[in-house]
Amino acid sequence: MIKPYKISVPKSTLNNIYKKVRNYPWKDIQKLNGWTHGTNYKYLKSISKYWISKYNWKKQEKKLNSFSNFTTLIDGLKIHFIKEKGSGKNPTPLLLLHGWPGSIIEFLEIIQKLAHPEKYGGKIEDAFDVIVPSLPGFGFSGLPSKPYGPRKIAKVMNKLMINDLKYKKYIAQGGDWGATICNWLGYDHSANCKAIHINCLTMRHPKGAINKKERAWEKRFANDQIMQEGYRTIQATKPQSLSYSMIDSPIGVAAWILEKFHSWSDLKHGKIEKTYNKDILLTNIMIYLITKTFNTASWIYFGRREEGGRMFPKKFKKINIPTGIAIFPKEMSEWPPKSYLERIFKIKHWSVMKKGGHFAALEQPDLLVKDLRKFLKCL
Repeated sequence: MIKPYKISVPKSTLNNIYKKVRNYPWKDIQKLNGWTHGTNYKYLKSISKYWISKYNWKKQEKKLNSFSNFTTLIDGLKIHFIKEKGSGKNPTPLLLLHGWPGSIIEFLEIIQKLAHPEKYGGKIEDAFDVIVPSLPGFGFSGLPSKPYGPRKIAKVMNKLMINDLKYKKYIAQGGDWGATICNWLGYDHSANCKAIHINCLTMRHPKGAINKKERAWEKRFANDQIMQEGYRTIQATKPQSLSYSMIDSPIGVAAWILEKFHSWSDLKHGKIEKTYNKDILLTNIMIYLITKTFNTASWIYFGRREEGGRMFPKKFKKINIPTGIAIFPKEMSEWPPKSYLERIFKIKHWSVMKKGGHFAALEQPDLLVKDLRKFLKCL
């Protein structure tokens, strides 16, 4: 049963977080001020000072609650979601899926634009019913007792759209894990998911590269991943060990997450503070802290490994629903050649953006909104 939900964090929870930030032993940390070795000491200390002096969670909480929040039970697990009813007589249902280390925060600036395009220079016939869930184990959704991989999460998301929200057909969009879940929605649930739009590729064709361009891309990807694999390997093999330290360290969680926002974004002048305001970054981090979901959110990497990893099944059949691909230039991993993608997807829409990175909805919200409207017209 769907129930209205209001986010309300106790003052004691907030005070406990702020106390730990305030008392962090900065004097015991070596002052490495670049980003080469990990999160920049100077930047982390600066944003931590802002955190305890100017940041206002209750203001952000009010913003979150300005949307219609709900929860429902799916397979015994609480699933939280935002729903914004679109304008007009027949808005298209759109499922927006976040990844790690993101949250529903990624989509707050585009929900209204997608649901009510006529208010933002668009046409009412381009309106979407916008559904933004917290993935299982993330944010305001429930904590699973064991890891959920992206294929299992796709099954949960399809149930949300079909069984709980009573849509017969819908479109799904995502980056990072959201894109992976979109892939599985298209593969396993094409009877209901009529199209997907992705701005990241994490899955691989079981036959691998089959021509010179594809093999060259595979080699570049493997070399690029040498410096990307650290966090992923830990979270895919021993996430529980990491969680013992993170559950009690707001600064630790902030450092782990902020490094990815720095590494994976199209930074203006190379600076994270020129690309994201502190309130957005801290609110995303706070969602992990107040819900105590750093642990279960990281389990998705372990869950994917249990499901078979990056590879689609050996008997893979092409995802035969319309697919939109939006390539942002600073995506964390290079996209493969189009020939490779055409063996996986039925590509109906292809966009190459001039700017933007991994967190497309946060970095370039208007470009993503415009691209989704274009994709809708292809269907």
